[in-house]
Amino acid sequence: MGRQVSRREFVKAGAAVSVAATAAPAVAAESPTVLVRKATPPVVIASANGHVFRNGGPRTCVEEAFARITAGEDVLDALIAGVNIVELDPTEMGVGYGGRPNADGVVQLDSCCMHGPRKRAGGVAALEGVRTPSLVAKAVMENTDHHLLVGGGAQAFARQMGFEIEDDLNTDSSRAEWLEWKRRIDPGHWLDPEKRSRAGAAAREAMVAEGRLDPESRLGTINCDGVGPGGEICGVTTTSGLAFKIPGRVGDSPILGAGLWLDGDVGVAGSTGRGEANLFNLCSYLIVEQMRQGRGPRDAALEALRRVKEDTVEQRLLTPGGEPAFGLTFYVIARSGEYAGVTMWGKENGREKQFAVCTENGPELLACESLLGDFPTA
Repeated sequence: MGRQVSRREFVKAGAAVSVAATAAPAVAAESPTVLVRKATPPVVIASANGHVFRNGGPRTCVEEAFARITAGEDVLDALIAGVNIVELDPTEMGVGYGGRPNADGVVQLDSCCMHGPRKRAGGVAALEGVRTPSLVAKAVMENTDHHLLVGGGAQAFARQMGFEIEDDLNTDSSRAEWLEWKRRIDPGHWLDPEKRSRAGAAAREAMVAEGRLDPESRLGTINCDGVGPGGEICGVTTTSGLAFKIPGRVGDSPILGAGLWLDGDVGVAGSTGRGEANLFNLCSYLIVEQMRQGRGPRDAALEALRRVKEDTVEQRLLTPGGEPAFGLTFYVIARSGEYAGVTMWGKENGREKQFAVCTENGPELLACESLLGDFPTA
């Protein structure tokens, strides 16, 4: 049987243990875990026209935006400065000044933007007379309690904000293309809706086949998204819309959840291509929600394209093989900086579908991942 310990000895022993524990190295004791969010590698991603047009300057859209972000500028301000280059370039005929007019020969522009850290958004649709609708969309975000202004109201707001309003945003080139299209469909005689729609679409496709209309820009649009070094997520989409569209037609570009959507804790997605197909599924919202559930940018975008494919059932919108007969592309960045460009068809009209990206390694055009391979040529 062991020796009994007196109360005095017990107290002394306890004090010694306490001192020893206090002097022990920190690793021996449990300490609360502190989660430190790592810095995000800055990245800017855009549709391919984001690394093609310079409007006579030294940088493309993604180069300009990335340079501004890394210099400490607000991410949304940097992205809009990038797309302004494209909007103002008269040789880019799917966006801004010199964009393709509607069926009446009037250039109507759409745009929206989102600011992740501030949880704010703004947009304009069917805006006439302002070369940079992305800046008007930002003004809506900053100066109103609304997300979307349209038509004459959007133009009146732009005028009140000090934007120059021009009578006509056509260039000689955009007007010449519209006149050729107009000549082909003979709009002086009203057809029944089905025949008129078919006539307009057939004229567009014939002009593409003859090289009179660039297939890449007949749907217009640039989407540009970015993540800053602190994980700040922003995005902007801007377009002149479908070439020779019905006046007042608004596609997906200025609509939150379709042409653009983001969550500051998850990521951002934007689009170009057939707006009506995107609107039916609110695909940009869907992609961000897929990423919230753990999917990467590539897989999230492919899931959205599968949904579009399943919901495309009208014969006029299908290839002979039963696949969607149109293009739709998504540009996606996760908050981690992981990104992807994902498209319905990897090659259309003999051209590989690409997207633009700029990182610390510089700007480049990369091939998009496709859901369906190359568009059938016969």
